Amino acid sequence: MSGDLVIRNMTRAELDRLIGWAATEGWNPGLHDAALFWATDPDAFIAAELDGELIGAGAITSYGGAFGFMGFFIVRPAFRGRGLGNALWHARRDRLIARLRPGASIGLDGVFAMQDYYARGGFVFSHRNLRFRAEVPDSPPHSPHWPHSPDSPDPSRSDDVIVPLDEVPFDDVLAYDRTCFPAAREAFLRGWIRQEEGLALGCLRQGRLGGFGVVRRCGDGCKIGPLFADDADAAEALYAHLAAFAAGGPVFLDVPENHPAAMALAHRHGMTEVFGCARMYLGPAPGLVHKRIFGITTFELG
Repeated sequence: MSGDLVIRNMTRAELDRLIGWAATEGWNPGLHDAALFWATDPDAFIAAELDGELIGAGAITSYGGAFGFMGFFIVRPAFRGRGLGNALWHARRDRLIARLRPGASIGLDGVFAMQDYYARGGFVFSHRNLRFRAEVPDSPPHSPHWPHSPDSPDPSRSDDVIVPLDEVPFDDVLAYDRTCFPAAREAFLRGWIRQEEGLALGCLRQGRLGGFGVVRRCGDGCKIGPLFADDADAAEALYAHLAAFAAGGPVFLDVPENHPAAMALAHRHGMTEVFGCARMYLGPAPGLVHKRIFGITTFELG
């Protein structure tokens, strides 16, 4: 390589470029991801600069120092195979460790081809998160479940009510999210559930929050994430309402393979697997209520 590789924090404008690279890689970012991610943790975005040129970047998000997540790791194709990505990845890992409390864990969703590389960096495999895609009809049936199957969970239980998530006390949303995510992420959630060109819904059971989900518009169709629910009935009802937001185009859901009911939901709706990542942790695997996780939030920030 020529010149010196400089590892530094990114500017807000450079994050827009990173989002563009992600779109080129086929990761299909949300239309407002850059603003939402920056508001969550502006110190998370790390650039690799060579001879004054931005050649790679990635995120090292800290959630209050209690949990970290590495994502958005991209090196421009012309600069791959020269050790630059290796230098950037290790610098990011070490910087994130320094941003966290002693003993805090770090997670990542890495493409399968990089799983052995991340293992050499200390990360231990947990499970696979698989991206599924379905085409949503232009005019989905009024019933909140489509297509109908006699073996499907009942999405219209008398004690389940789907409501805009803004009608649910935010503290209840934050508490529910904390059972499915390794740390409190108040700043992220406040923006995520109120984002433009998105829809956030909750499932109320006798007045208690029994799950919630968010769908957002992306360059190609819409993504649902997160999709958290007490059980398959609540997840079914939320999914059907959220998927209807994507009418006339594709909808994507990133499903944890270690949750059979979540995989069953994807298969029940005729979804096709199109991508996947290995969830890995540096440090102890967090104690989550996995039976509630029907769809993760993002591959980029966890």
